[in-house]
Amino acid sequence: MKSALIVYGGWSGHEPEECAAIYRRWLHEDGYSVRTATETSAFADPSIHELSLIVPIFTMSKIEKDEIENLTKAVEGGVGLAGHHGGMSDAFRDAVDYQFMVGGQWVAHPGNIIDYTVDVADPLDPIMAGIKSFAYRSEQYYMHVDPSNQVLATTTFSGEHASWIEGVVMPVAWKRMHGKGRVFHSTLGHVAKEFEVREMATMMRRGMNWAARDE
Repeated sequence: MKSALIVYGGWSGHEPEECAAIYRRWLHEDGYSVRTATETSAFADPSIHELSLIVPIFTMSKIEKDEIENLTKAVEGGVGLAGHHGGMSDAFRDAVDYQFMVGGQWVAHPGNIIDYTVDVADPLDPIMAGIKSFAYRSEQYYMHVDPSNQVLATTTFSGEHASWIEGVVMPVAWKRMHGKGRVFHSTLGHVAKEFEVREMATMMRRGMNWAARDE
């Protein structure tokens, strides 16, 4: 049986507990044994090297040196990593090893909650199969991203809220390798209700299962 660990906490505005409950339900339905933790100390546990998947939901906050070292080694060794929005790509801002692993870091969301479009960048990837461009309402994340990411979906900034980024095409979802580990990230999902958007949820659930190590 595949096994997963969800570690949630940090800034409460991203509703980490509610999002963790959604992931836990999905993973159970998809045949995983699941455990949860609410402290970053879980990342220092040697047993995480035996997992199939780790899901971080821990916006901002701090991570200790031994925790990030063990987490990155686990992923490099083959454990999958998947997550969404600031729970993954705005976690541990001072931990560059973590950002290197994730493949991106949030830096701005001009206009805050706005309407925008998510476009499919790689329609042939199984994660994106059958998904068309869709309207979305949330924070439109402006990211610093790794050029080695395989970009699956993008959004284009209108310039309405920051004129100098008009026309910038920004990754919304990507997958990548970190050592032997597969990493998936989506910048969508400011609050748990957004998981009700079919396209968003489909991408996230498929991406999570893609990232998980084969048993």
